[in-house]
Amino acid sequence: MPAPPTTPPPPTTPANTTTNAAEAASAVGAAPAEAVTPLVRGVAVLRQLTQAGGTLSPSALERATGLARSTVDRITATLARMGYVRLDGRDVVLTPRLMELGNAYLAALRLPALLAARADALADELDESVSLAVGDRDGIRFIHQATRRRAMSLSFRIGDLLPAERTAPGALFATEWTDEDWRRWHERRSADPENKGFPAIPPRSPLPTDDFANRTARAGQEGWSLDDQLIEPGLVAVSAPVRDPATGRIACVASVVSHTSRHTARDLRTTLLPRLRETVSAMEGDLRDTPPSAPPAPPSGLAAWTAASKQELGRDFIESLARGLTVLTAFDEDRPALTLTEVAKATGLTRATARRALITHEHLGLVTQSPGTRTFTLTPRVLSLGFPPLSRTSLSRIAQPHLEDLASRVHESTSLAVLTPSGDEIQYTARAAASRIMSVDITVGTRAPAHATALGQALLTPQAYALTDEELEQGLRSIAAPVRDRTGRRIAAANIAMHATAHTHEECTDHLLPALRQTTASIEADLHMTARFTHVPLA
Repeated sequence: MPAPPTTPPPPTTPANTTTNAAEAASAVGAAPAEAVTPLVRGVAVLRQLTQAGGTLSPSALERATGLARSTVDRITATLARMGYVRLDGRDVVLTPRLMELGNAYLAALRLPALLAARADALADELDESVSLAVGDRDGIRFIHQATRRRAMSLSFRIGDLLPAERTAPGALFATEWTDEDWRRWHERRSADPENKGFPAIPPRSPLPTDDFANRTARAGQEGWSLDDQLIEPGLVAVSAPVRDPATGRIACVASVVSHTSRHTARDLRTTLLPRLRETVSAMEGDLRDTPPSAPPAPPSGLAAWTAASKQELGRDFIESLARGLTVLTAFDEDRPALTLTEVAKATGLTRATARRALITHEHLGLVTQSPGTRTFTLTPRVLSLGFPPLSRTSLSRIAQPHLEDLASRVHESTSLAVLTPSGDEIQYTARAAASRIMSVDITVGTRAPAHATALGQALLTPQAYALTDEELEQGLRSIAAPVRDRTGRRIAAANIAMHATAHTHEECTDHLLPALRQTTASIEADLHMTARFTHVPLA
């Protein structure tokens, strides 16, 4: 691997963009002639929503992207049709369904699935946060977090982009940088010395010019790296590389993260680094001993879906945007690298359409073509499409819009509840009230005996639903159905609650129950998408 220069060479031309500005890549004029302009614009909208935390008004998107309002409206209508955003009053809001793009990258990468259990076990053993990160040009992105739950917590969102020079993993990745990589890093630093283009970290005064190069050289010699309050005061971390057994290059970097009230940087090196290195060695064994799976049959039905969407929405549905984003979902753990023909087969698109989409994604930095081969792979930059804000959601936040939709359809109050640790009570974690004079009014956080509620019975008994009639309170009737996690375990329940005179038992089972089951299925779909590579709290 090339050794980094002690002092990076000066830039040959002045830079005028930051890393995140380059990510936006919304300047259509810079795109290749065959790039799909609506796809470029759609990705720009998704990135602006991501940087804003997941919610922006159409007018704010218009200002942020420089696109015409009519174009923004057509893009958001298409994204809503795909289930990637929802239109909430005046706002455009990212939805869990969008995480299928980041999930495709993480699945194809295989590292979270293979290494997460060892990272979690190390975090439990050391009682410190442990993370896995990959390099993304002159930055790093987190692909897994095992976080300690404390008042002073330390964690980043999966998909967050950090500048390499402000992290311990960055110095390790930089040991493999080429001269061109160092030139690009120096240009970016000259344009953004305080790292204001990285919203995941607080701006700080720039480090000395040769500091990062010196730390990189030391990391190359010692095989590990320290972060001694580089990101923010009080935060310390020690990192070690996990190398791909086939190539010897760094596949990802594992880090133990703490703060100076628990460990100094020297403590991390002397007390925690040996155990980290043992875990890294075991992780490399996992990579060596786990062969790839055989690819499954490709999905189908995209052409029919896009045709139906076009017929329903007319000119408000941008077919090329929907098809272009679908290309990213062709990749998975069984399809980590695909040829153009394989992408077309996996998506049901023509070769010409798939080719233009791949050219566009390559321009945007979302896919790369392996040198000397005809295969394409996803890049960590796919995580910039909504993953960071969505990776920190909870089950109650996932359920809320679905409960509101159900309440508006049946004109009765709806709720979500979970069992308390004792198992004999339920706790309401989300609810949507009906717009009527007399309605069920239960505050989020309220507890009730599990045996006396439909919600509790749906969680405790093997029947498919539960119906209670004035068991908790006179006049209160409720029908509930369970919400299951990816393993099929019941983790919550949703209900429709009403006055006993509003609906007969038969009406509850014949009319309300199908709507309720549709809602729990929608909640489960979003939960399963979100929880594939992240931990979703129940409350």
